[in-house]
Amino acid sequence: MKAVWNQKLYPLVAILSGVFVIVFGLVMAKDLLACSVFLACVFVWLMIFGCWKSCLHALPAFIVVAGIFFGIFYAATGTFDSGWSMANRFGAVFLAIVPGMSVAPVRMTRSLSQVHTPRSVTLGMLIAMSFVPMLRGEIKRVREAMKTRGAGSILNPKILYRAFLVPFVMRLVNISDTLALSVETRGFALGKVRYTIYKKESLAISDIVYVLGLIAGAVLVIVL
Repeated sequence: MKAVWNQKLYPLVAILSGVFVIVFGLVMAKDLLACSVFLACVFVWLMIFGCWKSCLHALPAFIVVAGIFFGIFYAATGTFDSGWSMANRFGAVFLAIVPGMSVAPVRMTRSLSQVHTPRSVTLGMLIAMSFVPMLRGEIKRVREAMKTRGAGSILNPKILYRAFLVPFVMRLVNISDTLALSVETRGFALGKVRYTIYKKESLAISDIVYVLGLIAGAVLVIVL
């Protein structure tokens, strides 16, 4: 049983649960207390089911963005409820992203291939999920190169352009070429060709419990 509970969420379950959370959160956003309680429970539920790293990464961004828009709407309308409602909407959006953030791109690719998703969609999802971590890593490398060369502060427009933007764009161009070659050499064809899956993804008991918990939470919020 321990091995089951340590297993990450099934990729399609993670994506569909994200869609459920964002739809339910946006619909219930004006029911301030009920929506907030639901989102808080979803946050805890995701942490229990192995998404705690993604939850902690998304939390600071949510606090900043929700705080800014809360202040804007409160200043514009003069009512606390409008700002709270907007914070609920952003909470639903950020929580909807968390399950997908917790899924490795390769697992998502396997899962989509198992349900015979068009290869163009599978490839697009793989690139999209790999892009943000790759972008973060490239930014870090360029900043480290700037520090090594003593380029100066990035706040200087000239330094920002010549020492950061130009190398960064060049690295992205090289990565795109490498990615295209990598996809081609691995036989990732976009046409209707036969393919095999080395390691298949499967539903676990924890996935079913996770989904039932989300549904039960939504029903309790509506009823109570």
